[in-house]
Amino acid sequence: MLGDDFLARTLVKDHRKAILSQQDHAMLDYAVKLTIKPTEVEESDVVYLKEMGFDDTGVLDICQVTAYFNYVNRLADGLGVELESDWEGDLTVTEEEFKTWAIEKDSLKDPL
Repeated sequence: MLGDDFLARTLVKDHRKAILSQQDHAMLDYAVKLTIKPTEVEESDVVYLKEMGFDDTGVLDICQVTAYFNYVNRLADGLGVELESDWEGDLTVTEEEFKTWAIEKDSLKDPL
């Protein structure tokens, strides 16, 4: 969908290294925090999104899309659902790549 395989893989590996607008980085930082450390999301996170140009509807959309995908992924994981073969392709991250990136990320222990 992006038309840029390198950008797509960079976003999967570490969105902070992708060349994006400040607004896009703010959105993705919030989505990651909501996903990984939901109890640490504070009003200041929402204020920052608004400072970056998102209105109330935009913030709500980011929160809802993030929460929905987290819900669906947890549901699929909990039921052992496998991806359909249609999802396999050039942009699919292999299990080996994902594990390597997760190990790298864990070793950095970089708090959001």
